[in-house]
This record gives sequence, structure tokens and C-alpha cells, in this order.
Amino acid sequence: MFKIEICGEEQDEVFDTYEAAEEYALYLKGCAREGAEILSMSNPGDYPYDEDSFEEPDYSIIEYDDED
Repeated sequence: MFKIEICGEEQDEVFDTYEAAEEYALYLKGCAREGAEILSMSNPGDYPYDEDSFEEPDYSIIEYDDED
């Protein structure tokens, strides 16, 4: 069992395989980029977006032992 930690926050979702967790983590990274683009379009003065300097969030995949 695996969980994702992204931007220092552990996500609630639990995955059976490392690959499934990694796929979801990459999806979340894509959502972060898309969200930054949308914020910039709606209010570029407050949320500037530069594709070349955008810092994607870091993630790690951690083993999770469900002992409940």
C-alpha cells in the first residue's frame, strides 16, 4: 500500500501499487500547472505565470501500513 506526499502534505488516497500512486502524483502535478495558468489568465497582475520558470510541486511516494 502506498500514499502520496505532495508539497509536504500527505494525501488521503491509498494505492495498491507504486505505479498507481506515481500516476496520481503526476496527475496532481499537472493540476498544479493548469491551476497556475488559469489564475494567471483571470488575474495576471496578482498571479504571474511563466511556463519556463514555473516550479512544479515536489512529491514523494511513501509506503503505508493500514493497521486499523
